[in-house]
Order: sequence, then C-alpha cells, then structure tokens
Amino acid sequence: MATATPPRTVPPTRSPDRAGTTRPSRTFTPSWSSKAVVTTLLGVVAVYTLMPLSWLLVNATKDNGDLFASPGFALADFSLWTNLADLFTYQDGIFGRWLANSLVYSVVGALASTLVSLLAGYAFATYQWWGKEKLYGLVLLGILVPHTVISLPMYLMASEVGLVNSYWSVLIPGLVNPFGVYLARVFSESYVPGETLEAARIDGASELRTFRSVALPMLSPAFVTVFLFSFTGSWNNFFLPLVMLNDSALYPVGLGLFNWNATLPQEPQLYSFVITGSLVSIVPLAVAFVALQRFWRSGLTAGAVK
Repeated sequence: MATATPPRTVPPTRSPDRAGTTRPSRTFTPSWSSKAVVTTLLGVVAVYTLMPLSWLLVNATKDNGDLFASPGFALADFSLWTNLADLFTYQDGIFGRWLANSLVYSVVGALASTLVSLLAGYAFATYQWWGKEKLYGLVLLGILVPHTVISLPMYLMASEVGLVNSYWSVLIPGLVNPFGVYLARVFSESYVPGETLEAARIDGASELRTFRSVALPMLSPAFVTVFLFSFTGSWNNFFLPLVMLNDSALYPVGLGLFNWNATLPQEPQLYSFVITGSLVSIVPLAVAFVALQRFWRSGLTAGAVK
C-alpha cells in the first residue's frame, strides 16, 4: 500500500535587491552652495594675508612726498631704486649691518639649533635609559613657556658671565628648541630603522659615526624642516635682542627698523626707509621658503604619518 509523501516546502527567497547583490557605495558630492562658501572663505583669508604685503610692495616704490599725497594702494612715481640706494647709504650703511647681523643670528643660530635638536631627538628615539620619558615630557613643557617669560632670567644669567651686548647673548639662548626636539624624535622614529643602525654597529661604527654617516642622511627632510622653523623664529626674534643688546651695530634688522619707526615724529624722512627696509627684510625669508619648500613640505607630510 503506497503512502502519500507530504509536499516539500520551499524556503522563501529574498529579492535580489536585498540579498546577493551589493549596493553601490554612495559618494559625497558637495553642493554648489558648500563650494561657494569654502571658496569665499579662502578668498577672504587670501586677501587678508596678501593685503599688507601688497601695500608694502606698492608703497616701497614711493618717495616721502608720494607716501602722503597718494592713496595707499595707488601707484605713483617709481622710486624703488632710489629708496634702496638711500636706505643702504644712510648712517654709513647701518641697515646693511643690521641685515648682516640678522643673517648671522638666523643662519648660524638655526644651524646650531637644528643640529642640537636632531641629536636630542635621535637620542630619545634610539636609546633606552631610566627616566627617558619623564625627561622628554620636561622638554615638551618648554613648548608651553613663552620666550618673553624667560628673557629676563636669561639676561640676568648673561650679565653674570659678561655676555650682554654681544652676539653670543642672542645666539646661545637660541640653541634650545623644544619643538625642534619633538620633530626630530618623530622623524627619527619614522625615518631611521633600528636594523640599519644595528648593522652599522656590527660593522664597527661608533655611535657618533653611525649618526653622522647613517642616520643624518636619512634625516635630511627633518633637518630642513627644523632648520626652517628655527631660521624663521630667529629672524623674527625681537624681544630677546631688545633686552640683550645696547649697541646699535649689533641690532638685527627688526630691532633696527623698530628704532627708526620710534623716531619718525622727529625724523619724518625715515618713513620711506622704514617701508623699504621692511620689504627688504622679508626677502631672505621668502627666498629660504621657496628654495627649500620641496624638502620641508615632504618632511612635514612624512612627519605627520608615523
């Protein structure tokens, strides 16, 4: 006797749009209003940044008469070369001396500061010793201390050892750069493999030779980045030379222009000198950034990704 088999139930199937297919990922396309807002904000920032420089460029081409007789952004008789000649011959060429002093403070100070920062950052990244992280945290605390706060204690210490009113009174305090030490450690951890250093030690290289011949070439982007930060800080340093220096022959260009600007009510012929000198004083910074931008841009990008 045959028995009937019960009907087989078929499980329900999902619709293709819910199972078995992958939904395309949605890409965010900014609307025209968002683009307009961002473009407007960038334009405002660009105008705000470039307007003082544009005013400086225009007014450096005017003589004293045109400075007060014409609007600020209006062109007048081109007198830039005359202004430059008068600027570098005024008071036996004191402005050229100030410019040379700034180059000494900035180039020599930045090179020494960068080397010290790289050595310290390399040591923090490579070696192990008791209390290393605590000491590193103490170094980072120096970033939070404004330079103006420690200028007076440094002046008192410099006066005790007889360094006031000398080049050393400005160069020595600039050797310490906590932010440069931080950058150097980040770069050393990213750029210098421990296996390479160990191979150099196995080959008989000393620690100093390992740093000079192996680690330092790898840290060239870090060197340029820290150097540019130190160079800019030294070039724009104002308060420390104001406290340390009494002889005008030792002034950097910023302090010298400040003194000229303070005497404008008594000597109005210095208006064109102050404006033209301000334009000349930013040329070394612009040249340094343009010449080294390929290195410091890549260095900042690499240092930001560990």
